[in-house]
Amino acid sequence: MTLLSMNEITTYRWSFEEDVEKYQQAGYRAIGVWRHKVGDWDQDEAIECLARSGLAVSNLSWAGGFTGSDGRTLTESVEDAIDAIRLAAAMQAGCLVVYSGGRNNHTFRHAGRLLRMALDQLLPLAEAVEVPLAIEPMHAACAAEWTFLTDFLSVLELIEEYDSPALKLAIDTYHFPRESERDLVACAAPHLGIVHLGDRRLPPGFDQERCPLGCGLLPLGDIVKTLQRAGYSGPFDVKLMGSEFESGDYWDLLEESQLAFTEFAGSTVSRMFA
Repeated sequence: MTLLSMNEITTYRWSFEEDVEKYQQAGYRAIGVWRHKVGDWDQDEAIECLARSGLAVSNLSWAGGFTGSDGRTLTESVEDAIDAIRLAAAMQAGCLVVYSGGRNNHTFRHAGRLLRMALDQLLPLAEAVEVPLAIEPMHAACAAEWTFLTDFLSVLELIEEYDSPALKLAIDTYHFPRESERDLVACAAPHLGIVHLGDRRLPPGFDQERCPLGCGLLPLGDIVKTLQRAGYSGPFDVKLMGSEFESGDYWDLLEESQLAFTEFAGSTVSRMFA
């Protein structure tokens, strides 16, 4: 059965406690945890709150910035990622989402070298605690502050090269697959750690202006069904952001996202209604 998760970025104005309580009330069985919200809590209390709720943690966002694009050194970014891996393990998260960091005036070769240096240090711990690192590429129009990885195929090749159970791919349908990459979706299925679901009415942009699932241009139903046919059995994580959601009713959004995903995935959806 397909598990539907709600990402805390979607309900930006709610607190961590509100997210846990209201996702559960809305019938969600999984949550995509945002470290920013957990940071407002004692971590042990947050872990206990999740355990009491019965919600599975589909993914924890995020760690990375290994190129120094956010002002940290490589050592500082790696140490932060180690903390994130340990938190993800304590939450029994399905994966930890990783952004490499922007190019930051490096050559692409050197940026790649920095990413590999970080992965070489982090993967042994990720393997030991059984928390996969899920590297997420982004569309080039959105990526400057987040990642130099803007090509879907190159990330797949990196993951295949490492051949580690603790290194996976995260995709966000807002960014990928582009039309020319649709045939790669099935190839990606065995390597996926998480699939974020986002929709849009306009081409990708820096602010990532998204719209409710099923209200945009993207063939989400085709993408979901293709991944399912290719053997992906992991969670789909609703990740929405932008001006359209700044003043809307989050409760309606939770219910509308469930209904939209039911249409995409059909009878294979695992969910329960409050």
